[in-house]
Amino acid sequence: MKTQQSLLKNTFLSLSTAAIFSMTLFAVPSALAEDYKIDKEGAHAFIQFKISHLGYSWLWGRFNDFDGSFSYDEKKPAASKVSVTIKTASVDSNHAERDKHLRSDDFLDVGKYPEAKFVSTKYTDKGNGKASITGNFTLHGVTKEIVIDSTHIGAGDDPWGGYRRGFEGKTRIALADYGIKKNLGAASAELDLILAVEGIRQ
Repeated sequence: MKTQQSLLKNTFLSLSTAAIFSMTLFAVPSALAEDYKIDKEGAHAFIQFKISHLGYSWLWGRFNDFDGSFSYDEKKPAASKVSVTIKTASVDSNHAERDKHLRSDDFLDVGKYPEAKFVSTKYTDKGNGKASITGNFTLHGVTKEIVIDSTHIGAGDDPWGGYRRGFEGKTRIALADYGIKKNLGAASAELDLILAVEGIRQ
């Protein structure tokens, strides 16, 4: 009887150990994913844009107020995700009257559309820190799929006891695709968006 009880006990312990090992094994991949908060407060992230002015020069600007987060797994980069929300009224082209016009219903119509947003749906790793990030970009009340060409800048400890990771991304959009019909001429039909984001690991 004791032999049978001992056998049952050993079998139970073996099964329990196997179950714990299995749970640990399958938990490892998700544990490798790191969540980052974009460093908005420290102003270590930027969303800029440039658009041709009559085909003669570039007009540069930025959005001063935005927030977002991303997750990244060095061993499984395809699982990476990013989400960014932009306050459109924070547009800043270093010219007060022009910014007032950009906020009007000729362009961003910030009273009606106070936010623009990007949410990734696919991360395609191209090696050497390069990737294509596909996602839905909402601007001026219109959502379109775009692709951001991304470069991993670096990652590591910061002087304040945290851990940071940074990326740069670039994409080009057509204003008419988002219902912005103000005619600036053929040379100014498209706009480049440039994102430089530094995230703090949570």
